[in-house]
Amino acid sequence: MSDMPRLVIAPEPAAVRPALSARELEVLLAWLAAESKEDAAARLFISASTVSTHISRIRAKYAAVRRGAPTKAHLLARALQDGYTTLDAW
Repeated sequence: MSDMPRLVIAPEPAAVRPALSARELEVLLAWLAAESKEDAAARLFISASTVSTHISRIRAKYAAVRRGAPTKAHLLARALQDGYTTLDAW
């Protein structure tokens, strides 16, 4: 046997799923399905500013677990990865 150390590659840890509140999830999915924040806001009977606030908080939660989601497409991917929605729903 060789005295050379063996390289052991550890598997990547499972992605940490941020805990989104029920309301954050509702706003996220409405916004993902809408053309704009104004459209999502109208659907939920809230202001576009409130939608923006929820989306900012959701992005912060993803950033906190080192899974940034700076765009709408990234947030859709994260929602799919984390089981908050499915492709069949779209």
